[in-house]
Amino acid sequence: MLYSSAFHRLAGITQIVRAGELDIFHTRQQHTYKVAQIGRRLAEDRIRKQPTAAALQGLHPEVVEAACLAHDLGHPPFGHAAEAELDRLVRNPSLSGGGDEADADTDGYEGNAQTFRILTKLAVRYGKGIPGLDLTRATLAATLKYPWLRDHNDPKKKSKWSAYACDAEQFEWARHGCREGFKTAEAELMDWADDIAYSVHDLEDFHRVGIIPWGDIVSDRLGGGIIEGAIEGWKKDPDFPQDAKSRMDAALSRFIRKLTLFPTITSEVYDGSREQRRQLRNFSSVLIGQYVRAAVLNGTLAGSSVFIEPDAADEVRLLKCFARHYVIGLPALHAQQYGQKRVVRDLFQIFLTEGKAAKFGLFPKRLRYIWEDRTNEKNARLAADCVASLTENEAYQLHHRLTGTNSGIVLDPIVR
Repeated sequence: MLYSSAFHRLAGITQIVRAGELDIFHTRQQHTYKVAQIGRRLAEDRIRKQPTAAALQGLHPEVVEAACLAHDLGHPPFGHAAEAELDRLVRNPSLSGGGDEADADTDGYEGNAQTFRILTKLAVRYGKGIPGLDLTRATLAATLKYPWLRDHNDPKKKSKWSAYACDAEQFEWARHGCREGFKTAEAELMDWADDIAYSVHDLEDFHRVGIIPWGDIVSDRLGGGIIEGAIEGWKKDPDFPQDAKSRMDAALSRFIRKLTLFPTITSEVYDGSREQRRQLRNFSSVLIGQYVRAAVLNGTLAGSSVFIEPDAADEVRLLKCFARHYVIGLPALHAQQYGQKRVVRDLFQIFLTEGKAAKFGLFPKRLRYIWEDRTNEKNARLAADCVASLTENEAYQLHHRLTGTNSGIVLDPIVR
């Protein structure tokens, strides 16, 4: 996993703020390393404290760590904005200015499903007879955060899924012996590790650049905007609880009590002083330690394999909303994403048009095998595979060259 080009690419992929914009922000690869470290800690903690349940669930720290390392391989350049754009284009290729209904794949595009596709088909390690990375069944199953195919008639399976129909054979192989509709214990821990890293480590970045007004949050000068945002996002969950408001209020109160133990965070503008860094690191460590201990294995084979203590789950849900409230809503970010979606759309159209005509002269050599090794997959799927294989810098540079805005250097292939 660590040695694959797909993993290497994550160093040039957005976490929330564009990769390379400022060194202070996480890339998708740095996020992945932290998820893997937390995931392994989660598994080791449960094996030590619940050996019987761990044996029943077949829990292995190496499998959790491997799944964590793999979990974001399917993120396209520019993150979730491009993911939504590719989903739209794969389902309706004519929106790109090229393609028609015959090229479309109703499964669209989803980062988790693309991860599984990379692991089982697109990654290159062996010869043609063994596509993908040839991972174990347990490892592949542990990457399946949403263990089902897309179903447009089921709200639960319409917006999030972990494999495309064209990869159903590999999906069935990976899920053989698993309980229908339930993630494996290792997939549950991978998912929780991802939530912890996203909710804690990304907030560190935003604190350093002064985006989040902790002082106003602690003094309650902001009103209920954060709470309302968290509840609104929660409503998309089929299991949305009636007491969501009181739970989010309680979660915010608990978080504020923890935050006030580290006064430099709430009372000082961050300038990187030793004491500020010490308190920020300790605060993150306190949160991560509590959330790691909040995962409990199910001692039976009925229901979910892992339970997360409600207080911890509520706090993480709230913290994830901080990023949406203060960062993702920034007008400058929306303007940036508008342009990024155009880059994705243009590249998709070029790959689709040229690929359908079997004109591979302008294709980077690294991407030609995607079309040359095709089976019965739709043209739009293959075009999306090409776009999703690029780093953000590669996408920008390739777009400049293919649209004529900057011809670049002839001896520079851009994509290697």
